[in-house]
Amino acid sequence: MKQYILGMMAFSLIALSAQAEEKQLTSPDGRLVVTVSDNQGCPSYQINYDGKVFLQPSALGLNTNVGDYTHGLTMTNASEVTTIKESYSLSRIKKSKVDVDAHRQVFTFSKNEKAVFDVEFHVGNNDVAFRYLLQSHGDTRCCVIKQEATSFAMPQGATSFLCPQMAPMTGFARTAPSYETNYDLDVPVGTRLSKTGYTFPCLFRNGNDGWLLISETGTDGDYCACRLMGHDDGSYQIGFPQEGEMNGLGSTCAGITLPGKTPWRTITLGSTLAPIVETTIPFDVVEEKYPASKTYEGSKGSWSWIIRMDNSCNYDEQKEYIDFSAAMGWQTVLVDAHWDSQIGYEKIEDLARYGKTKGVDLFLWYNSNGYWNDAPQGPHGKMAKSGIRRKEMAWMQKIGIRGIKVDFFGGDKQEMMQLYEDILTDANDFGIECIFHGCTLPRGWERMYPNFVAAEAVLASENLHFSQYMCDNEARNATLHPFLRNAVGSMDFGGSALNKFYGADNKHGTKRRTSDVFALATAVLFQSAVQHFALAPNNMTDAPAWAVEFMKNVPTTWDDVKFIAGYPGKYIVVARRCGDRWMVAAINAQREPLKLKLAVPMFAAGSALKVYADNAALEGAVKTVKLSKKQLLDVTIPCNGGLVVCE
Repeated sequence: MKQYILGMMAFSLIALSAQAEEKQLTSPDGRLVVTVSDNQGCPSYQINYDGKVFLQPSALGLNTNVGDYTHGLTMTNASEVTTIKESYSLSRIKKSKVDVDAHRQVFTFSKNEKAVFDVEFHVGNNDVAFRYLLQSHGDTRCCVIKQEATSFAMPQGATSFLCPQMAPMTGFARTAPSYETNYDLDVPVGTRLSKTGYTFPCLFRNGNDGWLLISETGTDGDYCACRLMGHDDGSYQIGFPQEGEMNGLGSTCAGITLPGKTPWRTITLGSTLAPIVETTIPFDVVEEKYPASKTYEGSKGSWSWIIRMDNSCNYDEQKEYIDFSAAMGWQTVLVDAHWDSQIGYEKIEDLARYGKTKGVDLFLWYNSNGYWNDAPQGPHGKMAKSGIRRKEMAWMQKIGIRGIKVDFFGGDKQEMMQLYEDILTDANDFGIECIFHGCTLPRGWERMYPNFVAAEAVLASENLHFSQYMCDNEARNATLHPFLRNAVGSMDFGGSALNKFYGADNKHGTKRRTSDVFALATAVLFQSAVQHFALAPNNMTDAPAWAVEFMKNVPTTWDDVKFIAGYPGKYIVVARRCGDRWMVAAINAQREPLKLKLAVPMFAAGSALKVYADNAALEGAVKTVKLSKKQLLDVTIPCNGGLVVCE
């Protein structure tokens, strides 16, 4: 019945749009046009780009406990258009300096001649963001948003690239949802719909006209995190968390104070995939929630768990990994689960002191704990309550711990969003960086929380250890991340393995199908300011010297990014700049070798370039190539192979 009603609403929006009161807001370059309308009582918006429909009339509105604001509304005001021209610096995202150029306008909707909410639109040349601003209602100072009408109606013929949301209290130790399912690619909208909806971000191909990436940003403890629910008519609607999340406790709705505001819904679009790979909209519209207590810097490090698993979390092997990081010139070691029982607090203090003598700091793993999962790994009970958490963090600060990796969260309800915020806020007081795993998507958090480093929220490297199927499909999945997960936030993947097998002896375990050059390329393609790579001490002698040397020096913070070529699930070519040095990285998941004539104008004609490439047998090598006057490179990348070009 709900799908039928939504379908009828969408039909009514289209049928009545000609009679509606409507306003248009254009991008600074005039190519993107957002049309906002009241559609005879049903608020809507539509997006056109270069004269082509990218989103059909799509619903706006909220159903709250103080009123149903999805119908019977009139647009009663549109503010003056404001031009936003500002710059900000942020070292932990894909660009270190961002110039924002956008138009903003606020549209007021009223019911029974009383203003009930505004919709604020932020429109850049390739980005649209909007949020709701709710008004006060007499003496009412609080409000529960029971449902959003917000929808995204795709044009006919569009296809989707989506990650189905996990059912609550499923997966390992009932820790789901954690944004860790495989993507379904190029599926016609309205077909093969997931009953649990889809995790953000969500990518769509608008036929031959272009691409759209839908997500949200600015979510904190004042709202829940959302998902997309698909409908048979090709439209998608904002969905709130599933009831069973957090062991069935907590609200599936969002509670806010009045006047109040919701997170931003974001849409990035263009005729090519470049705007999606390069977008900074998740950070453009949010603000820092508190000042940094110290300067947080990017870093590289090692971790034993990905190759050697739980048993490696002992004093001797962690000391070996400290020595390994020092030999690589890296700054950290991640001490993973069970350190509290297999090493102990006193010996962790010893390891921290030893690391300092080598110029290597520690990250420590923690279970998020609480009543929302059955995960047995410790430390337990250290992150869920403020008093205990702050005592633990004071100890970490005293012994010089650099950061924490908190794992196994319990869903997207507002109560869980508040836990993320509380952990980040407390950690900043003690100068501690935060990585989250088994978690939700970060939504603008790199700018909101200065000590937030990265989150998993993806089928990351651990799945390569546990599943040969994931190893067999590593290239296919890796070509997705720059267009999807990593397009909207820092991704803690923990990859770039140089072992042939995911096992301590490098002879047993799941077998890596990708090349060593592929591993180097993903170190560039996957963006996160803090990286714990899957290299192992044995790689100092059993991996190619040129690969080890590259991994010693690869940056983890970047100043710029350029999309060059690619298609989700097939191949990807991206250029990143650190300082004045560019790196071009590419991987290929297609069965046939990928032959490209790459335009690389970021390198001067006549430059001597280092080219890391594979032959047909996935045997890698590095050679020096002089760049032609036309600044073109002829390259061939085999299936499961990679390419890196740098000066």
